[in-house]
Amino acid sequence: MCTYSSPNTLPRAIVHLNVADFAVAVERVVDSRLRRRPLIVAPQGAGRAAVYDMSEEAYGQGVRKGMLLNQALRRCRDAAVTPPHPERYEQAMADLFRRVRPYSPRIEITDHQGHLFVDLSGTSRLFGPPQDVAARLRKSIRNDLSLDPIWTLAANKLVAKVASRLVKPVGEYIVRPGEEAAFLAPLPLHLFPGIENTAHQRLAEFNLIRAGQVATLSPAQLEILCGRPSPDLLCAVRGIDPSPVRPLEQEPPVIRLDHNFAEDSNNPALLAGALYRLVEQAGTRLRKQGLAVRRIGLILDYSDGKRTERKAALRPPAADDRRLFQAAQVLLDRILTRRVRVRRLGLICDRPAPAQTQLELFDQPRAESRKQARLLTALDRIRERYGEGVLWLGRTERHIEVTKVVEHACSAVNYN
Repeated sequence: MCTYSSPNTLPRAIVHLNVADFAVAVERVVDSRLRRRPLIVAPQGAGRAAVYDMSEEAYGQGVRKGMLLNQALRRCRDAAVTPPHPERYEQAMADLFRRVRPYSPRIEITDHQGHLFVDLSGTSRLFGPPQDVAARLRKSIRNDLSLDPIWTLAANKLVAKVASRLVKPVGEYIVRPGEEAAFLAPLPLHLFPGIENTAHQRLAEFNLIRAGQVATLSPAQLEILCGRPSPDLLCAVRGIDPSPVRPLEQEPPVIRLDHNFAEDSNNPALLAGALYRLVEQAGTRLRKQGLAVRRIGLILDYSDGKRTERKAALRPPAADDRRLFQAAQVLLDRILTRRVRVRRLGLICDRPAPAQTQLELFDQPRAESRKQARLLTALDRIRERYGEGVLWLGRTERHIEVTKVVEHACSAVNYN
């Protein structure tokens, strides 16, 4: 249950940075020609392609996220269409994070769509007033990254988030401590994150559409109206949000690799071949650093812009290609549940540990382990001297493609 902060507590200063229509903003940085007309980010060529993001101009003509592309183009006929590139947005978020990192250890990335919360509580003596820091960050991001974020300042995340929705697509807003309830009172409930649609509908039936109207109710009255509403609903409309800014994991991934397919594919053999090539590269780097990893993760970016991600622990830690691929193959089988083609495959190896060889109890497994270790050592030395592409195994993607060409050539010869 949320409560008011003690008056003796140091006032919080939470800045919310929000690059509106983030995917559109990034695509316009990459291609400046897209700035001159409405823009829709959506996969092209798919039968039921859906809108991933849209510019403010397209939004004004009725285009919405998740809408079918054909329907969106009927509403905004002069729009340009570009496919989504999640890897670009991920890199842009990393660049944003690096610009903000020097000002606070508490930075929360809520998604990879241009949203950041920064806790500047108690930093005034180091960097100046929080509003000056926010303005400085916006100027730095605009000059260095060509992105123009909204910034809002409040005593908690919820109020800062709602304020950013008022000034979208470009602007700034400061809600001073103690003014949260008065600021929120005239605002419609649809601006508040986390309120369920059923609660919205029930309150609207009683003409309760603004925060100030709901804030006057008691918990018992609200329960009568909504059944069993979220216990945080009253706190939200009164501007109370004690939730902390949750920073990212301090330990970055040891290795992050990805493979972009020349042609989008959902062929399991082709995906497994590309995955094995990534595992080979990761294993070579780990062994060179004398490290093993305790966790492995996969990322799949689909043709329609969707992304799925899954991770699994490795016990004991591993650095050899065979064990890494076995774990990665299991993850791929679990994560590959959609029938949509895959555009990009990513591999993450993190939670490092010193590489330690565990002795086998029996002679035969011990001999096999030694043979495998000698083989990997030999492969690593050859690749280090002559390049990574000098050796590739039969299950890699390149082998699959060459095999297809050979089979096709043989078929042509037999046919002739």
